[in-house]
Amino acid sequence: MYAIVKTGGKQYRVEEGINLVVEKLNEAEVGQEVVLDEVLLLANGEKATIGKPVIAGANIVAKVIAQKRAPKILVFKRKPKKGYKKLQGHRQYVTELEVTKINA
Repeated sequence: MYAIVKTGGKQYRVEEGINLVVEKLNEAEVGQEVVLDEVLLLANGEKATIGKPVIAGANIVAKVIAQKRAPKILVFKRKPKKGYKKLQGHRQYVTELEVTKINA
């Protein structure tokens, strides 16, 4: 059984027991359980339920493993023939979740 869930403006495919790295959840603390309510699709074998836009009553229960930062992304800007170069780094804040239960 798997589900497609929306959080932080992105969609993720989740199954029970997997670890998931999502955009930072401000209200979540390490060890706390969070509920993700925006379930877009539920699939169990051959049967799939698609929400319009979400499935009423369905949610994902996950445990917060860590609040951390993603690997650094380098942003390099250059203008040809002008000698302009700029290198900048960025690390996004993320939350690591372990999916414990999918409620249909």
